[in-house]
Amino acid sequence: MEFSTSTILMILQLFLWNRSLYANGCYTSIISFGDSLADTGNIKKLASMSHAKVEYLQLPYGETFFHQPTGRASNGRLIIDFLAEILGLPLIPPFLDDKESDNVVELGQGVNYAVVSATALDTSFHEARGTINPTANVSLGVELAWFKQTLRSICSDASDCRSLIGRSLILMGEIGGTDYNNPIMQDKSIDEVESYIPLVTDTIISAINELIDMGAQTLVVPGTFPIGCSSSMLTLRGSENKEEYDNITGCLINLNKIAEYHNEVLKSKLEHLRELHPNVIIIYADYYNAAMQIIYSPIKFGFTNGVLKSCCGGEGPLNYNKFVPCGSAFSTVCDDPDAYAYWDGTHFTEAAYKIISKSLFQGQYTTPHFYSLCPTPTPTSTSQIGVGLLGSQVQR
Repeated sequence: MEFSTSTILMILQLFLWNRSLYANGCYTSIISFGDSLADTGNIKKLASMSHAKVEYLQLPYGETFFHQPTGRASNGRLIIDFLAEILGLPLIPPFLDDKESDNVVELGQGVNYAVVSATALDTSFHEARGTINPTANVSLGVELAWFKQTLRSICSDASDCRSLIGRSLILMGEIGGTDYNNPIMQDKSIDEVESYIPLVTDTIISAINELIDMGAQTLVVPGTFPIGCSSSMLTLRGSENKEEYDNITGCLINLNKIAEYHNEVLKSKLEHLRELHPNVIIIYADYYNAAMQIIYSPIKFGFTNGVLKSCCGGEGPLNYNKFVPCGSAFSTVCDDPDAYAYWDGTHFTEAAYKIISKSLFQGQYTTPHFYSLCPTPTPTSTSQIGVGLLGSQVQR
C-alpha cells in the first residue's frame, strides 16, 4: 500500500508528537479564540463598557449549569468547557474578566479571547457591504491583539513566550460563522456570501501562521456548523419550494452548502499548512458532521422534541421570532432543555454541546484524532486543582 506525502507527514507527526505529549503530560492550558460558540464571558464585560443590552446576559441563559447568565450563548456549558473538563483543566476564564484586574492569566488556567458575534474578517469589510453586527464589533484580528497584549504582561522574553504558547492547546474558534450568518439574516444573496469564503478561510490561516510563528505547537481548528438547520435560518430564509429542503433533515440545502464549502476550503488550506509546518500538530475539528449526526438521528441522542425546534424563543412553529429573542421579556422557554438540540434559534443546548464535544475529542470527528494525541485523564471537578497557562497547579 502506498501513502501520499501528506499522509506520511501526518503519521510522522503523530509518532513524534505522541512521544512529547506523553512525556510532558499533555497540555498545560487552553488558549481560545472565536465567537459565540466559544465565548465564556467576554461579551459580559464589553456590554457593561458600552451599556449595550445583550440577551445572552439575561436568564434563561446559563440556567442549567451555572444557574445564572455568564455570557455563554447557551443554557449551560459550551464545547470549550467540555474540552477543559476532558483534559482535567479548570474552566477557561474570559480575557475581559469582571475582576479588578484584567490580567486573568495570573489564574493559571489559560485564557479565552472569544467574543459573541466576532467575525474572522474585520468589521470594516462587512460594514462596507452594508452588513451590521448588532452585538459586538470584534474580529479575529482584535482577539489576536488582545493575546499579544497578554503575553507582554507575563513573558520575560521571547523564548519564555514561545515556551508558554508551545505548552498550550490553541483552540481556533469556531470563527467564521458570523461572517456568513449576519449577511444571510440581513438578506444578502447566497452568491455574495459564498464569495466571502476564500477571504474568511485565508484570514483564519493567516492567524494560525502567526500563532505558529509565535511558538504554537498544537492547534485545533474547527469547521463551521450547518447553517441551514437552525430555526433562525429556517424561519428567516424559509421557502415554499420544498426542493430547497433536505428530505431527511428538513434543513435548507443551499445554506448548508455554504458551510460545506467553507469547511472543504479550510481543510484544503490546513493540509497545505501541515506540509509547511511538519513539526506542528494541526487538528481539524469537524463541527459540521458532529452536529449533523444529531440532526439525522435525534431520538438516538435523546432529543425528543423536534430536533430543529428551539427550546427558548418567541413561539411559532420552531419557537423562533427575531423580534422576541430568547432572553427578552416575552420569550418562552421549554421545561426540559436536555430534550432539545437547539437552544435559541442559532446555538445548541448544553446537552447537544456535550455530545458534540465527546464526538470530537473522544471520538472520530477530528483529523488527526484528538484522543490519539493526548491521553485523556480521569475527569476532575472544576472545583479541584487545575493546571494552567503558567504551568503551575492552582487551587480553585
